[in-house]
Amino acid sequence: MKPILLLIFILTFYLYQGQNKNIVDAEKMENSIQKKYAGKIVFVTQNIPLENLKDSDFLNSTVFQENGDLGIHAFFDNSLANYLHQLEPGWTVDELLKKGNYQFSFYVDGKPIYKENLNTGAGTPENKKFKTTLRIPLISSKNEDSWGRYLWMRFYMAHNGIDALTPGNHVLKIEIRPYLTTSTIKTGDVIAEGQINLIVPAQPIPEQQVAVQPIRSNSGWKVSQEKINTENIRNLNKKIAENRFKNITGIVIIKEGKLLLEEYFNGSARDSLQDTRSVGKSFSSALTGIAINDGYLKNENQNLKEFYDLKQSKNYSSQKDNVTIKSLLTMSSGFDGNDEDYESPGNEENMYPTENWVKFILDLPMTENTPGKNWSYFTAGVVLTGDILDKKVPQGLEKYAHQKLFQPLGITNYKWQFTPQQKPSLAGGLRMKALDFAKFGQLYKNNGIWEGKMILTRNWVEKSFTNYFTDNPDFEGYGYLFWRKVYTVGNNQYEAFQSSGNGGNKIIIFTKIPVVIVITAQAYNKPYAHQQSEKIVQDYLLPALKMSNE
Repeated sequence: MKPILLLIFILTFYLYQGQNKNIVDAEKMENSIQKKYAGKIVFVTQNIPLENLKDSDFLNSTVFQENGDLGIHAFFDNSLANYLHQLEPGWTVDELLKKGNYQFSFYVDGKPIYKENLNTGAGTPENKKFKTTLRIPLISSKNEDSWGRYLWMRFYMAHNGIDALTPGNHVLKIEIRPYLTTSTIKTGDVIAEGQINLIVPAQPIPEQQVAVQPIRSNSGWKVSQEKINTENIRNLNKKIAENRFKNITGIVIIKEGKLLLEEYFNGSARDSLQDTRSVGKSFSSALTGIAINDGYLKNENQNLKEFYDLKQSKNYSSQKDNVTIKSLLTMSSGFDGNDEDYESPGNEENMYPTENWVKFILDLPMTENTPGKNWSYFTAGVVLTGDILDKKVPQGLEKYAHQKLFQPLGITNYKWQFTPQQKPSLAGGLRMKALDFAKFGQLYKNNGIWEGKMILTRNWVEKSFTNYFTDNPDFEGYGYLFWRKVYTVGNNQYEAFQSSGNGGNKIIIFTKIPVVIVITAQAYNKPYAHQQSEKIVQDYLLPALKMSNE
């Protein structure tokens, strides 16, 4: 063979080998059920091992029970790794599994309801390399731990599945495809699909649970005489009673500074101290503004090195010297901390077990990001703002907050969460009544004035309600520990800045309309928690107000 031909042969051989080293030997389909149902999804209500499955175990129809059991078996012709290889033949198996997974599509009565590209961390790499079957519990009365249950919650509660599955008969269809994230999202053909008839029973709801709750006396607020669209509120109350909005405990609407709506659910009442988790972060912002106005802090541009001997911390770098109070308030400090990334050193779950939260934070490494530029949700940074306040204000943060914020607002019944050093934790966990949270929101709506007295400066309110991250089209924005959110009702958009906490808790202050809304809820760690609260506001509460103004 001529040398040039030999070279071409060798190069072609190795190129072929390189492209095919990604191909894995998927498990053989030796089970008769697996062979028969390849490319299909079947529905079951019991956890039955593959080897014991029979045709009679598969459901064509079932009565849907939210607290019951429903799962699927998906049967494929090949493993996920090999399906992904077809989308990008030049990638290694590890590269494919880092960037790809299954895509699930949910349809109700033929209409597409929800599509999700499953997080690449869902499922084990070994299974995705070799397995050609999936057993996925969607609803489990035994609370079986599975990413499938959270996938179902996102479809059902967060993305309108519950609205599509109204009482009556419905056809639920699921399709599974492979997807891969390259410069775009690549999606393969359907590799498994199936459907089931769901019979959704109606729930009889007593009238007293549907009726708009009257505002009782002695609320501490003037009661609004404006009308609200009661039909909207009745429809909302019915959904809460049916548990179609879950774990809602309170709803308060303040309009023009007066109490327009006050309702409680699921055993909660006016005097209940609501655990609103990270809603408490916004109180750190307020107290920082008060301390600056009182002269205990110069301004929010002060650096950490003015408060701590950073050179004694672990992972010291000059970047730590440049961290400002403002960058902590805007969650852009540059510390290597991101609560949305379980691998992040500064994830809040790594902080809580330590004996000294402040030391934990100061010892964290820095990222390459310039402080003030890149946003990431960083609870620990808010703890640091509280510690700075505790150092600088007279008699400590707890007394200062009472004297300068809570007492002027007439808030007397509340409970802090404390750090291991028994300092108030501004990370969250501050508990108070829904009506008192509304006072905090109305204070901002009043540009810092309460009953004629200035508690916050107007300038601080304006800074707090400024979006410091306008260059990210996928992010609505963030101010000084307040989230920016735009609600859409018909052709109208309503901008708001809001305190937001785990479970779906909200204090929502609208910028252009004279409205403050408080929602308290206990859907802690549920994937639908915030979406359902936002849906309540956008689909029920704002339209009720809008219609009352027409």
